Parts: sequence; C-alpha cells; structure tokens
Amino acid sequence: MIFGIGIDIVATSRFQRFLDDDSAIIERLFTQAERDRCAGRKDSASCLAARFAAKEAFMKALGTGLRDGISWHDVEVVNDTLGKPGLSLSGRAGEMLREQALNIPLLSISHDGGHSVAMVVLEVL
Repeated sequence: MIFGIGIDIVATSRFQRFLDDDSAIIERLFTQAERDRCAGRKDSASCLAARFAAKEAFMKALGTGLRDGISWHDVEVVNDTLGKPGLSLSGRAGEMLREQALNIPLLSISHDGGHSVAMVVLEVL
C-alpha cells in the first residue's frame, strides 16, 4: 500500500549560482559523499539540483517537510553499482521511516531543459 508520493523540480541555474558563489549552502544541504560525487563533473550543478529535488520529494512523500527534527544530511542520495539512485536515511528521517513501518523509498530522478526532477514513493511494509 502506498503511504505517500512526493515530487519536486529544481532549476539547475539555482545550484550553478551556489557553486559560482562558493556558497556555504552547499555544505548545509549535502553530505560530504554527495558533494564528492558531484564535484568536478561537467554537470555538477545538475547533479546537486537532482539530489536536492530528491530530498524535497522524500519529505513531501513523508508528509513532514523539513521539520520534526529532520536535517538535510539525514536524507542522502546514493547510487548503486549500476548508477541507479536511491536514498540512504539516517537520524530522524530513518527513525520516522521505522516508526511509520515504511519500506525503503523508491526514487526516480531525471534532468532536462535546465531542470532536475525527482519523485519518491513510500510504501507501507
């Protein structure tokens, strides 16, 4: 049974500005592993925008937004050996997943036309 669905779209240009300004917001929003994965890539702004969209989509699917003790670093976008994106949850985000008896989130990410979009589906175990 589906518990929640979240979707978010982000303009890549927003994250390009953060990168150009060497903004501290990048460190606040992303784990070191996420920053490392996107660093040095030709499409690093798109990479970061997609990860931000995934975090937002997860919080929408959970129905909490950024409150109840969840931090940006509690929701981390990871990739399997084939590059498929997924979410690794820690801290309060992981606790809420267990409290609600939810399965591992399903994540889809796409990029086009200067935008990144992510969709998350949460299912009850």
